[in-house]
This record gives sequence, structure tokens and C-alpha cells, in this order.
Amino acid sequence: MTTLIGERLLSTDLLFKNFFDSNANFGSFMETKPDYPVDIYLKDDTMFFDIACVGLEKSDIEITIEGNTLKVAYKKPNIESTPSDEEAAAYMHRGIARRSFNMGWKINPNYDLSKLEAVMTNGLLTVSIPKTEKAKAKVIKIK
Repeated sequence: MTTLIGERLLSTDLLFKNFFDSNANFGSFMETKPDYPVDIYLKDDTMFFDIACVGLEKSDIEITIEGNTLKVAYKKPNIESTPSDEEAAAYMHRGIARRSFNMGWKINPNYDLSKLEAVMTNGLLTVSIPKTEKAKAKVIKIK
């Protein structure tokens, strides 16, 4: 069970690192907020990550697991391309963030990374990680 203080996760519950910042170390999610829109929440014994991926395709995003670290990355191409190989538009205003991201979280061993699922719907990437069977609450019958 995750412990909450107000609306803050304890610093030992979920650790985050921005891999583009070479000086960054893992820190609590609240102390090391990513500069990319991410929601992290728990529901029905599952941890969810909702990551805004406006204008990206599933094939643009790379999800990797290394030990107990979940990494989600997108590398924006150096040159903006258009489908018809025409020159990119001269923007008057750019308000939609289509920037690279490379984020990682150390996941508590109570969650089973081997059962991770990722779904992309309408520009929202949802990654779900269920609790391990041994970490789920058990009802004990009194003898």
C-alpha cells in the first residue's frame, strides 16, 4: 500500500530521473518534477502512468525496462519533416509541445514490471503496472 502525505508520495515510493539532464540523480517524483506532462496514480492494485504524446505515433515512443527501472523516451528528429518532403512551415506561434523526452522511474518491487501494458489513445500514452500477487492484500480467515 502506498503511503500518502497530503497529496505527496513519500520520497521512497516513486523515484524519477530525467535522462536528458546528465547531472540528474534519481529523486522523489515531487522533488524532481519532469518538465513533461505526466500523471502517475494508483487504482485497483495497479500503478498507472499517463504521458501526453500529442502528435506522436506509437512507433515514435520507446519503453524499456532495466532491472526495476521503467524508461519511456521519444527523440524528436533534428529536422522537422513533412509527409510530402516540402519545407517545414514558418510558424507564427508554436504552442504544442513536441519535444523530446527521456524519463525513468525506479519501480517498487511490489509491482510486476513483467506484466507492464502500454496503450496509446488519442495522444495519451497509458502505461499500467499491476501489483505482484504476493504484494496484494490477503484476507486471513480466523480459526
